[in-house]
Amino acid sequence: MSRAAWALFGALGAIWGIPYLLIKVATSGVTPAVLVCGRTSLGALVLLPIALYRRELAPVLALWRPLLAYTAVELVVPWYLLASAEQRLPSSLSALVVAAVPILGAVLARTTGARERLGPARLAGLATGATGVAVLVGFDVQGADLGAVGELLVVVAGYSLGPWIFHRHLTQLPGVGVAVASLLGCAAFYAPFAALELPRRMPSADVLLSIAGLGVLCTATAFLVFFALIAQVGPARATVVTYVNPAVAVLAGVTVLHEPFGWSTGLGFVLILAGSLLAARPYSSRRPVWARRSARRAA
Repeated sequence: MSRAAWALFGALGAIWGIPYLLIKVATSGVTPAVLVCGRTSLGALVLLPIALYRRELAPVLALWRPLLAYTAVELVVPWYLLASAEQRLPSSLSALVVAAVPILGAVLARTTGARERLGPARLAGLATGATGVAVLVGFDVQGADLGAVGELLVVVAGYSLGPWIFHRHLTQLPGVGVAVASLLGCAAFYAPFAALELPRRMPSADVLLSIAGLGVLCTATAFLVFFALIAQVGPARATVVTYVNPAVAVLAGVTVLHEPFGWSTGLGFVLILAGSLLAARPYSSRRPVWARRSARRAA
């Protein structure tokens, strides 16, 4: 990759790694509905002038049905449940569970008619990643927090289904237009709930700065950087950044919030990362070199 691509890659890895920290801080002063509404509203306000200048909203609104489905599974449900779960779980642990998205994505691709087979490596990846999640849940989660883990698993499902809907129905649309329309839709959905749950007192500066950071940096800026990275290296290589995010999230949670990091957290992180890499690797129907040579000798 070029220097520009590496710079974009590093920036996006950091930007998408810190939302878990900011969500943890923000939910100490506002409800999940207020947080999601504020985050999406700010992100939409930043990106809306760009979309209007490029005239990218009209073609997006023409495909409103798949856009609504994408918005629901990628933003409306996951962002609320993630904020809800982080009210009871450490931000670093939440990030590690969500890191299992590529694992479920591989299963989804197979069960929805994709031509690629899972193959031995992908099956090993699914088993390894599932073991990592089990280690985290078994050793790092108290009984009262199992509901929060369930919420995170729904987040994983939404984050896996969202790209599938996008690639199936929305790939021909301009990216910024899709981002603005989905952010506006999510903000509109949560606006009535947020209005009823506004805090009686002004939240602290840390809470307000966290909401602003989520909206401006982790949403609007992240979308622009991601689209720029795709233009540099293509969509397949750009998604590799998802393997950097959990490490950044864990580092931020441990250093800033002083969250615990024991052997089970480290082992779960390694297993989930290894499982994701194996599960997301392309399947090759070609036999290994040694097998092809053996077949030629047998012939």
